[in-house]
Amino acid sequence: MDYAALKVFLTVAGQRSFSRAAEKLRRTQPAVSLAVQRLERELGEKLIDRSAKDLLLTDAGRIVLDYARRFENLERELANALAELRDNSAGQLTIGANESTTLYLLQHIVRYRRLYPRVKVEVRRSLSSRIPAQLLDGDLELGVISYDPQSDGLVSRVIYTDRLAFVVSPEHRLAGRKTVSISELGMETFIAHNVVSPYREIVLRAFERHKVRLNMDVEMPTVETIRKMVQRNEGVAFLPRMCVEQEIEQGILCEVKVEELSVERKIRLVYPARRVLSHAARAFLELVPGEGSPPRQG
Repeated sequence: MDYAALKVFLTVAGQRSFSRAAEKLRRTQPAVSLAVQRLERELGEKLIDRSAKDLLLTDAGRIVLDYARRFENLERELANALAELRDNSAGQLTIGANESTTLYLLQHIVRYRRLYPRVKVEVRRSLSSRIPAQLLDGDLELGVISYDPQSDGLVSRVIYTDRLAFVVSPEHRLAGRKTVSISELGMETFIAHNVVSPYREIVLRAFERHKVRLNMDVEMPTVETIRKMVQRNEGVAFLPRMCVEQEIEQGILCEVKVEELSVERKIRLVYPARRVLSHAARAFLELVPGEGSPPRQG
């Protein structure tokens, strides 16, 4: 198989455009198109539906894309392995995390970079629900999630225990309160995160159990936008405490304890159980202590 043509196809599929792929590959668009056609002839299948207005993959194209990604991962693993043979401090570390769990990595990455400055560290923003599958498929080496993946193919250890914080604007009627009951929150507008998570379900069940309506009339895609909406007194929210720690300290947001709702949020470092990890990944695991372990000096 023409692996060069396969890599061109992978870029076209990733960019969803021949012209953008050509720009990224620094080749002409006709050259990119010819490479894909050459791959199609070799495989005997059409990979791209050229009759559609937007670039769409055929069923065969989606299958080839999946295998092309695996080839790319194997190529990266080979490059890392050879680099590590020459110098244990070289290589690449790929970690998957979502918007909020990335925060728990920052201090560890700073220490890791000081110890291993030649290792390229890439933190990929991923949906938390997809990280276990990406680890098993080899797309990631390590992952950080806020739930137990419950998979025999993965090892996870708790590295931090956070909690959900109920936050309001300093201008909100509850800002001066230390505690509040769920029954007092039925008329509030909650700014919700539109990503499904076990913690969202815990909050929903708590309100249902106390027969209090949870008004989630506004949903936002990121913690940052939720935080800004609450700061503007457009609603209230439950957010990971670490994500609003600084704002609470500065008085930009106020935390109020909800009497009937105390939700711990355990942050886990996850990695494959049966795959040999790179030296870079093993070094990171050694650097990040599990909860209850003394922090390593860096």
